[in-house]
Amino acid sequence: MSATCDEAAEQVTRQLGFDCHDVSPVVSVRSPFDLADWSMPVLELLIIAGAVFALVHAVRRFRDGDPVNLAMWFAPLVYLFVTEPPLYFPEWFGLDEQFGFIFAHNLFTVQFMWDRLPLYIIAIYPALTQLAYELVRVLGIFRRGALVGSVAVAFVCQVFYEVFDQLGPQLKWWAWNDANQEVNHPALASVPMNSMVLFASVSFGVMTYLVVRLTGPSTGSGSEGSGEPRRGWSLTWRIVVAGVLAPPAMSLFGIPSSIFGGDTPNVTAQAWVLGIELGLIWLAGAWILVTHVRRRHEFEPMTPFARIYPATYLAVMAVLWLGALPDFLDATNGVTTDGTPIGSGLYTIACFAGALGVLAVLHSGRRRAAVLTG
Repeated sequence: MSATCDEAAEQVTRQLGFDCHDVSPVVSVRSPFDLADWSMPVLELLIIAGAVFALVHAVRRFRDGDPVNLAMWFAPLVYLFVTEPPLYFPEWFGLDEQFGFIFAHNLFTVQFMWDRLPLYIIAIYPALTQLAYELVRVLGIFRRGALVGSVAVAFVCQVFYEVFDQLGPQLKWWAWNDANQEVNHPALASVPMNSMVLFASVSFGVMTYLVVRLTGPSTGSGSEGSGEPRRGWSLTWRIVVAGVLAPPAMSLFGIPSSIFGGDTPNVTAQAWVLGIELGLIWLAGAWILVTHVRRRHEFEPMTPFARIYPATYLAVMAVLWLGALPDFLDATNGVTTDGTPIGSGLYTIACFAGALGVLAVLHSGRRRAAVLTG
């Protein structure tokens, strides 16, 4: 076995249709028309274009005096490069006994790091973070404080990310190592609940809070207390700190379920704990949105990114789900005829409904506020 392809990795990548021994250590490029599934280049275009759109938007906000959007674009990349290598190669970091091999991505158009890291995965960090942050910011929720806004971001990330997360394994965008009992169980259908709660919500909520508190307007005395936007080194080190601190903060929220881990984990108890945490994210997010509308809080000016990209993201995901629906409905015992595991249909519907609800508040609430104040 090579240093980058142990037995578990070899088995998972062969399920995806390639051999992890025959990979490029730095970068590989292939035709988007030769990928394993037609949905893969569509997904790449959606996410990479979203990241570029998010960067253009963040730069415009920065030029207008608000550095937070730009910080919310770069901090997730710091977070990515802190967390992804140990996930791909736990043995390099002495974590193989603690975590083991967790998952592998399929081969996309552009791939890095022994073909473990697709370009679109790099792009999804700033794209999704900017999507959630900008929706919550434009709704005006951050007027109620960084903590309330960050909890709302955690909820928005959950509903938008899981419509993607619940579909990926079925279409072979990636594959989880089902034999990994320590990390990948308990699971909701094909998706580990640790990933759903800790990654898809907690990590982005914590990172948002850190970024907003660290890179928002200064309040001290002198040049650092004039309320002027942070720039240069003052902004850079804060971005790095926010990205680096997010992973350990995420681990803290994993402690309740880890109490029931160990050599003989109580998977049922862990599922209950993670399920309760997930329910609290939904309750908190729904409460924030409902009370925000009822109290008729002032909205921020609409931006092209908030108006266009979240709706586009949901529309494309809906098309991808429709394309996968026949095989999803024909699945037996949670596995399609192609041998791929399916996600949770009910939870996906709930997430689509939640995401559409956020967009409904964004648009209908804004119109209602305009009428009341007009």
